[in-house]
Amino acid sequence: MNAALGHSGVLLGLVSSVVGMAVLGTGLARRRPSLLRAGRVYGLLVLAGAVVATVAMERALVTHDFSLAYVAENNSRATPLLYSITGMWSALAGSILLWGLVLAGYLTAVVVRFRRRAEDPLVGWALLVGYGVAAFFFGLMAGPSDPFQHVAGVAPANGLGPNVLLQDNPLVAFHPPLQYLGFVGFTVPFCFAVASLVTGRLDEDWQLATRRWTLAAWAFLSIGILLGAWWSYQVLGWGGFWAWDPVENAAFLPWLCATAYLHSALVQQRRGLLRVWNLALVVATFSLTVLGTFLTRSGVVESVHAFSQSDIGPLLLGFFAVVVVGGVGLIAWRGDRLRSPGGIDAPVSREGAFLVNNLLFAAFAFVVLLGTVFPLLYEAFAGQQVTVGAPYFDAMTLPIGLALLLLMAVGPALSWRSSDLGTLARRLVVPGWVGTLAVVGAVLAGVRGLGVLVAYGLAGFAASANLRQLGLAVRAARRHGARWWHGLVGRANGGMVVHLGVVVIAVALASAVTFAHRADVSLAPGASATVDGQRITFVSLATSRTPARAATEALVLVNGSGPLRPAVSQFGAGTEPVGTPAIASGPLRDVYVTIDSLPARAGGRVGLGVTVQPLVAWLWVGGLVLAAGAVLAMVPGRRRRPTEAASAPPRLTLDGARRRSPAHAAGVATAAEDEPAAKEPGDPAARPDVPVAARP
Repeated sequence: MNAALGHSGVLLGLVSSVVGMAVLGTGLARRRPSLLRAGRVYGLLVLAGAVVATVAMERALVTHDFSLAYVAENNSRATPLLYSITGMWSALAGSILLWGLVLAGYLTAVVVRFRRRAEDPLVGWALLVGYGVAAFFFGLMAGPSDPFQHVAGVAPANGLGPNVLLQDNPLVAFHPPLQYLGFVGFTVPFCFAVASLVTGRLDEDWQLATRRWTLAAWAFLSIGILLGAWWSYQVLGWGGFWAWDPVENAAFLPWLCATAYLHSALVQQRRGLLRVWNLALVVATFSLTVLGTFLTRSGVVESVHAFSQSDIGPLLLGFFAVVVVGGVGLIAWRGDRLRSPGGIDAPVSREGAFLVNNLLFAAFAFVVLLGTVFPLLYEAFAGQQVTVGAPYFDAMTLPIGLALLLLMAVGPALSWRSSDLGTLARRLVVPGWVGTLAVVGAVLAGVRGLGVLVAYGLAGFAASANLRQLGLAVRAARRHGARWWHGLVGRANGGMVVHLGVVVIAVALASAVTFAHRADVSLAPGASATVDGQRITFVSLATSRTPARAATEALVLVNGSGPLRPAVSQFGAGTEPVGTPAIASGPLRDVYVTIDSLPARAGGRVGLGVTVQPLVAWLWVGGLVLAAGAVLAMVPGRRRRPTEAASAPPRLTLDGARRRSPAHAAGVATAAEDEPAAKEPGDPAARPDVPVAARP
């Protein structure tokens, strides 16, 4: 029954997406609004098919239906309920099903959001492209990646169970879905970008319509990446959280391009510049999600995060080629019409800073992409295996990261078109002193090393500059009679909060990587050892057994507190034992303990691996701040009263939001969200009646 229900859902999703493409294509070609309206229903049918297939898979997992090959290979009767549920995305075919479910959800959200604009060709083309993407993934499920395939012969009495690393931490219930929400979410801006190129509507309407969609996808992917790092830290037992693994890089690459796009889109919306660049970034972001899917699911890379060898690698690579060639071809086709009406007036300006920001992100992405695919290309052409490890990535990305921290400090203080150096210096004098004091304080505390000191200084510089902007925004909100927290919402102010989260992550990362200390100790019961100032005491061994897990635990005290319980665990009969670390986490440092060796006899010595890392907990705090900033950036900011705005009336965009008037192109600001986060009293930039060209 589960197989029949699942196949029915997959078939419904596939047929609905294909028919939806045909209906919308006919309506667009023949200019029949009735067909464009009818095309919306197929998005709901795609979602219905995905939900039916998902329910069938979850039912099969929870009821241990081992007649399905996927369930027999990734579930067992001893598997706890949580890990039975998460088993849907614990292997290849189920992960494609999750992708289809999330994509169907986004398509339905687009249908609902733009239901009043269903006759608009731009929306019609965007939905048609979205249905095409859905048809590809549902086609994978209907063919080579069938999650409902029957086992050959008689169904086994029990299954093999999930991968042992996927049933050792509840983060498996959050990290993959959130990362998929990010990956798949970039389909929406890609669809609208393609639609704008096909229809020739190359103004900023499609960007305004998809700004929050892009920001939401970026936020989901950001949280997913950070949860993946936390999961790696808690489960793998190596004491780290990021290793420049090819699969980690595959998630990081679209994040870099999306981050660049969120910055450069502001320049296009404010000045009409960087149109080709922004379209290229949208295509690149979506393309890299497909490439990441290929790297993860084709078996071409060896990684603890990757799935096993499969037959869908060539299909994913072909889809990637179609996306890249199609996107680049459309941009080239519309190249003449994508020329910007002007240029950057001065390098020392807000748009100049955004341009440098984008070049740095592009360089960052190129470095990571090169290091990720070079071993694959070298093996394909030379027939020999090579590895590109952390030293390459660290050496190449460190200066780029430091430069981005510098821009985070300087950028918010710059004005559009041009900035007066005297005004800029006044705005940055206090942040500059904060950064200097941060370096001095670190040196007095005994910190050595040029890289980490520069990181601390730039972090202090950037944090104080962004806090200053937020303080001015809060004060301006209260001066206008609004609540203080109104100074934290909106695209600009939410961006400042995101910057603060990035700064916290940067400080924690620099500290943890630079000052981590690892030692291996061998202790008899009751004995102690000191590692980087932390007293480690081994108390005794204990055993723990549940229906799903048998473990030998070492009871360990850290500075007399605890006990921590690092373990060697076995999940199910016949599986390899795996180490389970234990972590004493605090605001200043983490003490990370693993079992390296067990005694041959009772009362013998146990080998422990102890890693002491400062400020690791602040990585996760920075992630929370970043996520909060993304949410604040999605909340509409305060707009000026009619008397404050330009005289030309605004018009509606695709999503009903007010668009800047044509006077904006002449240099008159009409919306507070398009200005810097806050202005000092008396600053000419704070006066709406002064043209932008006349502002410092």
